[in-house]
Amino acid sequence: MILNKSNSDFIGALTSSLCLLHCVCTPFLFIVQTHAISHGVSAPFWWKMLDFVFLIISFVAIYWSSKSTSKRWLKSILWITWLCLCIIIINEKVAWFSIPEYAIYLPGIGLVLLHLYNRKYCQCQKDQCCAIHTEKPM
Repeated sequence: MILNKSNSDFIGALTSSLCLLHCVCTPFLFIVQTHAISHGVSAPFWWKMLDFVFLIISFVAIYWSSKSTSKRWLKSILWITWLCLCIIIINEKVAWFSIPEYAIYLPGIGLVLLHLYNRKYCQCQKDQCCAIHTEKPM
């Protein structure tokens, strides 16, 4: 399946949902990891890198969704939400400042809901509709 304007919201919602599932599973992995460390095993590298895989896929999905949405405000909120998610994930890796663990769920859930909303209510049927029907800035 190729990511394009017609399926970017589906891919974005799916990726954000998988990201949330990854975030929910991670504390359980830490419990298992505590036991594994006592036996000399650490968390798999691929599990640690899933955050960045999700970020890259969601970036592409938001890029295409923002090109096809009929609502200018939705485009901005998608990018702001993605940026929040990106900052939280990078902060988890480098520990710039203390953020509660549950904070990652807010932008994750936000992206799922925004992609679903965009898919249902804001899709252009023709290439020209976004140029014709976009909201005018105030």
